[in-house]
Amino acid sequence: MRSQLFATAVYALHALAAPSWTTTPFNPPSIPLAVRSPYLSAWLGQGQGTALNGAWSTFWAGQTAAWTGFVKVDGESYSFLGAPAVPESFLQATQKSFEFTSTQSIFVLSAGPVDVTVTFLSPIETDLVKLSTPLSYMDVSVASTDGASHSVEVYSDISAEWLSGSDNWNVQWATTTTDILSHAIQLTSPAVYEEIDDQTQYGTVYYSILNSGKVTYQIGQDILVRGGFLNNSALDNKVDPNFRAVSDSWPVFGLAKNLGSVSSTPASVLFSVGHIRDPVVEYILPGNVKQARSSYFWSKYSTAAELISFFLNDYSSALATANTLDAKVQSDAAKISPDYPGIVALSIRQSIGANELTISKTASGKWNTSDVMLFMKEISSDGNLNTVDVMFPASPIFLYLLPELGQYVLEPLFRYQASGLYPNKWSIHDMGAHYPKGLGHPDGLDEAMPVVQCGNMLIMSLAFARKTGDNSQLIRYHALLDQWTQYLISDSLIPANQLSTDDFAGTLANQTNLAIKGIVGIRAMAEISQILGNNATAANYSAIAGDYVTKWQVYSASTTGAHLTLAYGESATWGLSYNLFGDVLLGFNLFPASVYEEQTAWYKTVFNQYGVPLDTRHTYTKSDWSIWTSAIVTDTTVRDQFITSLKGYISNGLNTVPFSDLFDTITGQVVGFQARPVVGGHLALLVI
Repeated sequence: MRSQLFATAVYALHALAAPSWTTTPFNPPSIPLAVRSPYLSAWLGQGQGTALNGAWSTFWAGQTAAWTGFVKVDGESYSFLGAPAVPESFLQATQKSFEFTSTQSIFVLSAGPVDVTVTFLSPIETDLVKLSTPLSYMDVSVASTDGASHSVEVYSDISAEWLSGSDNWNVQWATTTTDILSHAIQLTSPAVYEEIDDQTQYGTVYYSILNSGKVTYQIGQDILVRGGFLNNSALDNKVDPNFRAVSDSWPVFGLAKNLGSVSSTPASVLFSVGHIRDPVVEYILPGNVKQARSSYFWSKYSTAAELISFFLNDYSSALATANTLDAKVQSDAAKISPDYPGIVALSIRQSIGANELTISKTASGKWNTSDVMLFMKEISSDGNLNTVDVMFPASPIFLYLLPELGQYVLEPLFRYQASGLYPNKWSIHDMGAHYPKGLGHPDGLDEAMPVVQCGNMLIMSLAFARKTGDNSQLIRYHALLDQWTQYLISDSLIPANQLSTDDFAGTLANQTNLAIKGIVGIRAMAEISQILGNNATAANYSAIAGDYVTKWQVYSASTTGAHLTLAYGESATWGLSYNLFGDVLLGFNLFPASVYEEQTAWYKTVFNQYGVPLDTRHTYTKSDWSIWTSAIVTDTTVRDQFITSLKGYISNGLNTVPFSDLFDTITGQVVGFQARPVVGGHLALLVI
């Protein structure tokens, strides 16, 4: 398999150098290009700076997803995208600038007497049909820079590598030439619900353009198709009939458009790339019935061609919506810290792109848009489905963008456990071990994090219900929520030896921060009970939470310094008390101000260059928990130090993978994980 796996250690051996182009707000470890689902996820790794035409784009896990672009100006060819090798000669366009926002990555390159602006837009929509559409835009705009007009042709292709995690699998293809010119690529023998190296093994990849005149196409061997454009300024409108393996003569899917004579007024061509599967998720029902769930957009469009046609024609509206969201995020985040908007903007596409919004069909075969579920892939760590301790740190992005999504992502877990199919008295860890199979854990042998999962579900349920004003989920699953509260009453004040969210650090008994989670969860159930009219129960749970806080203060105190311990009785230990964020978010004021003030003062003394370690066991930290902690400190200087040190990490040029949430606070290098949805937690400061 052709692969572009970068080792951060290689970059550490060299002196850091800034890119030769301008970057706004900074150059990240990896640039999102097309990021809309767990399987439509194309990135450009950066390190010290990689131009758009300096390397192949990759799938989030590092496998090549070849994406090529050429522009011909007065007969002279320039590469602006990818790293193609062909016998024909061409020049490299020179990258002048790069900018990213919450929804867009924008490159400007100079190709002789013209500038080429390449905008990658992965929309973030509140309309559920649009939100569930697994398509992304690439707009290529060309404008003269010397006052003269120039003849311009634009070419782009993708390879079959976008389709499969193995280059050995055979693929087949077809081209549609109606109102859209669209290449469709499929595996000859698809494997439904299966993955190889985290890439799906079924579905169809589409590469499309509006069929608006002076557009040509071709499917064939990479060097022949690309060479044909370089030689002829157009493609031959032929489709290679020889279906074959991804790596057999590397078939590519080319599209070209003649822009004619281009002046200082920009002329552009719009491409869309997408990965469409049906069904998208398998979900277990009572009786061991396996339900096939489909993307929400099918409720409006009966064919992929209809969806793609609408998507391409909707670009101006999608761009306006994106610009509005980008401006809102920039404005809201800048009010907190000048270093904060870039962190948030880099997090949004990554987090939302790990999710798929689904619906089911009724018995009569009609789409049931009242049965909506959101499924999240735990990208890069376990590959689980709707992992509760991944959903929880990601939850601020739902609270900020569209809180209904929070209820949709909880629903699969609630419904499964309410059916009685899960045997444990605490909340389940995830909806399935391997995305996209939501088959639960009927044996109860999922990864056990009892206090974490119960607390998370209670806190999220209340937070999403408050934000949406919709209490139906609280009513429907009241018995489960109460069951989990009973577990927290028994095990959260003095937690047994168990895993926390940070399972990579191992089990630990009497965890101070874990106890906070459980106590806040009990208090959340007090309010839920009050909402449901159970005032006596509410008063009881509220009293228990208050009593636990008083006892917890004694257990968690250190005798060697003014800070909370990592575990009761271990005075020399400490860690990020990020679970206090739940108390702040929900406005409970359960924990006294002195706790927050003490922790704030302590964090001032333990900062490394790239932040405060997660705890005393290691020098690594978590970016999501760092921002959550910044949201609970009482000193804006300390808050801003958390933000600035995190910005320093993601802009230091040492890493090349999509935003990793686990990194070393001393070296600034990735320790593990990449492209995970937990970066949605970086929006925590926007929701308190």
